[in-house]
Amino acid sequence: MTTAVKTVRICHLYPRLLSVAGDRGNLFAIMQRCAWRGIRFSVTDADVGDVPDFTESDLILLHGGQDREMTAAARDLAEKAGPLAEAIEGNAVVLAVCAGYQLLGRYYAPAEGPRIEGIDVLDVVTEAGPTRFIGHVAVDCDFGSGNRGQLTGFENHSGRTYLGSGAEPLGHVLAGGGNNGEDGTEGARYREVYATYLHGPVLPKNPWLADHLISRALEHRYTDVGPLEPLTDQAEAQAHAASLRLARRPARRWRAASVGGSRGRRRPLRAPARARAKTRPANKETRWTSH
Repeated sequence: MTTAVKTVRICHLYPRLLSVAGDRGNLFAIMQRCAWRGIRFSVTDADVGDVPDFTESDLILLHGGQDREMTAAARDLAEKAGPLAEAIEGNAVVLAVCAGYQLLGRYYAPAEGPRIEGIDVLDVVTEAGPTRFIGHVAVDCDFGSGNRGQLTGFENHSGRTYLGSGAEPLGHVLAGGGNNGEDGTEGARYREVYATYLHGPVLPKNPWLADHLISRALEHRYTDVGPLEPLTDQAEAQAHAASLRLARRPARRWRAASVGGSRGRRRPLRAPARARAKTRPANKETRWTSH
């Protein structure tokens, strides 16, 4: 059981730019689940112009946004790319949602306008498709060591993401479009990066994933981390079940998922075709701390 002397240090990237579809609720879920257990936390908000000390971060959040906000974030993220990549290679935990997911990849090619360059820590590419994937999603995930569960959430994206050989899918689609509507994958994993298209936000209705991130964040800093104290999670279980029912509606097509089995066809990554912009706006850093 973790003790109250331990602290999870959270860095929330671009809280003003990238937080659509309730994604900020992921931060609130982590804070509350830590507080219920007596685990301390600190939160650093890092917006455009801020380069936080990622060596002090155990858990990094990078959420969703539209193309305009994503472009602004991409320009600035280039300045943070080196320290952020070092933190990822050092097994800092990252939750990346939608645009945040795409920005960690090689690039996102919108339907119009220049390509938006990512920071290339995830071996994925994303290209705009002719239609949007909109609806409730169910995903079967297996993180090993018996840590398996179903994720539910809401997707709303036109980007089609394709995984290269350096990334594993977060899970396999039971209902919904997932990464691209073709290969049955959803999201991506690399080291302690967990990337997904699921909004909702994703963590309040999937407490097992929230607890997995908290555990891994504690293990990033401490060597004597035991199992987290279990929580009742009655409301969370009801939210998960309701979301799962919506995903299972007859109008949705279910796919058989076999974690560790066939992963579907992976599309080869293609060479860059367009250059990125170079402007960089400015802002300031704020810090929150638990009591």
